[in-house]
Amino acid sequence: MINGQKKLVELLINYLSDNPLEKLPKMFSLVEKLDRDRLYTTQIQATKKALLDENSNWRRLVEKLFTEVDIKLIKKFLECFIVNANLVGGPRARAAAEKHDCNIPWAILMDPTSACNLSCTGCWAAEYGSKNNLSYEVLDSICRQGKELGIYFYIFSGGEPLVRKKDLIKLCAAHQDCYFFAFTNGTLVDEEFCRDLLRVGNFALAFSIEGNEEATDLRRGQGTYRKVVAAMELMRKHKLLFGYSTCYHRYNTESVGSDEFVDDMIARGFRFSWNFTYMPVGKDAKPDFIATPGQRAYMYRRIREIRAGKPIFAMDFWNDGEYVHGCIAGGRCYIHINAAGDVEPCAFIHYSNVNIHDATLLEALKSPLFQAYRRRQPFNQNHLRPCPLLDNPEALREMVKESGAKSTDMLAPEDVEDLCAKTAPAAAKWAPVAAELWAARDAAQACPACESKG
Repeated sequence: MINGQKKLVELLINYLSDNPLEKLPKMFSLVEKLDRDRLYTTQIQATKKALLDENSNWRRLVEKLFTEVDIKLIKKFLECFIVNANLVGGPRARAAAEKHDCNIPWAILMDPTSACNLSCTGCWAAEYGSKNNLSYEVLDSICRQGKELGIYFYIFSGGEPLVRKKDLIKLCAAHQDCYFFAFTNGTLVDEEFCRDLLRVGNFALAFSIEGNEEATDLRRGQGTYRKVVAAMELMRKHKLLFGYSTCYHRYNTESVGSDEFVDDMIARGFRFSWNFTYMPVGKDAKPDFIATPGQRAYMYRRIREIRAGKPIFAMDFWNDGEYVHGCIAGGRCYIHINAAGDVEPCAFIHYSNVNIHDATLLEALKSPLFQAYRRRQPFNQNHLRPCPLLDNPEALREMVKESGAKSTDMLAPEDVEDLCAKTAPAAAKWAPVAAELWAARDAAQACPACESKG
C-alpha cells in the first residue's frame, strides 16, 4: 500500500473513534478515494444509500454494531476486510490473475485439522478422525503466499477448527493485515478464547446451528444446542463479532428460514448469517437430506426478505449466485485446502491434482482441475443453477475426467460418477423451478414498478 493510501486508511479508522455514525458521509468519501480503479463504485454507492437512510435496516445493523461490539474489532474489520481484502487486495489479485493466466481467489478456506468433537449426521468430517492436520508453519506459509497474490481473507473449517484454536490465534497475531473467520460448532468457545479473540481483533466466528433446539440436536447430537447458546452468551459478554451458519435440508428448512428463528438469532447478538444447502458428499451421505425444489425456492425468497427487513446480513451460498455470476469456486472467488493439504476447488468438491505440501499456492491455482473450472465458469447462464455438482453434475464429471483429478476423500475415495448420480435427480427437479425464478427476476428488472407491486 502506498503512503497516500495508508494515510487515507489511518484517517478512515480514526473516524471510528468518536461519533462514527455522524461521520459516515466523510467515511464514504474516503472509501471512494481508496477505490482508485473504480472497481467497487456500484457497491459503495448502494451501501452509502442504505447506511445514510436512518430508517433502513442496514442503518439499524450498523447502530447495533457500534453499541454492542468492541470498537477495536470494528476498526480491524474495516482495515483488514474492507480495505485490505477488497480495495487493496482486489486490484492486486486481478493483476496477478492476468499475469499468471489463472484464477486468483478472494478468499482461502482451509482446514487446520480433520478432528472434530462432534459427529453430525451426513457430515463427511465425522468420518475422518484426527489423523490429518495442517501445521502452523504450513498455515503461515499459505497466508504469506496468499498476500503476495493479493489475498487477505482466510477462512477455517474442518473438522472443528477450534480444536487448533491456540495455533489459529497465533496465526491471527502474526498476520494483523489479514482478516480471519471460522465456521465452528461453538462447543469449544471459553473465556480464555474470547479474551484472545478480543486481543487479536481480526478473527470472527460463525456458529453452526440447524434451527431450533430439536433441529440442531437431531443432526449434531443431544445437548449441542444448549452448548452453542452458552458460547453465544460468552461472545456477547465480551462484545465480540459473530454470526451463524446453517445447513438447510429437507428436515429443517422451514425452521431456519422462519421469522421466529432469525429474530431469536438477532436478539442473541448475531450480525450475519451464512446459509448452505445440504450436499451429499462422502460415503455416509444422506441423499434424502437434499432440500426439495420448493424448499430451495422458499430460501431464495426468505433470504431476500430477511436482508430487506431485518438488521442482519444474510447470505445464501447457492441462491445468491445471481449476485456473483454463478459458481465462485475453483479459485474464481475461493479455494479449499483440506487438512491433508489437498488443494480443492470447493469445500464440497473432494477432487484435486495437487497438494500444498508439494507445490506452491500459485502452482496449485494453475493445476488442471482449476484451469478446467476457469474455462467453463459460469456453468449455467441461469445463475440460480451455479453449482457443478448440485445443479450441473455433467460439468463436474467432465472436469474431473478431463483433468485427471483424484478423489481426496480420506477414507473412501468416491468415483465422480457415483457422486454425481446422487445429485442428478435433484438437479433435474430444480431446473424448471430455477428457470421460473430466473424468468421472474428478469421480468422484475425490466419493470421495476412491477417488482415493487409484487
